[in-house]
Amino acid sequence: MNDELLKVIDEMPLEVYERLRAAAETGKWEDGSLLTEAQKDSTLQAVMLFQARRLDQNEHFTIGKDGQVIELSKAELKKRFKGDNIASFDEKSL
Repeated sequence: MNDELLKVIDEMPLEVYERLRAAAETGKWEDGSLLTEAQKDSTLQAVMLFQARRLDQNEHFTIGKDGQVIELSKAELKKRFKGDNIASFDEKSL
């Protein structure tokens, strides 16, 4: 996994995470503009990585491309992000 990406996630303020999560949930930025497909993918990955690395909850909620809420345990999220490249994350494996 990219060390720079991990550093960004580790230093990300909770407010930024919450904004990214809202964008992933709604498919829109705060100003109402739609996320591109690339932005949706990146935003979802950042949200999931933040959840896996920073949140101390037993269960985590993620948003699939179809807008459905997916619940995964922290252990499952960590297991899925152990790969070398976050960009290789395949949502279909959920």
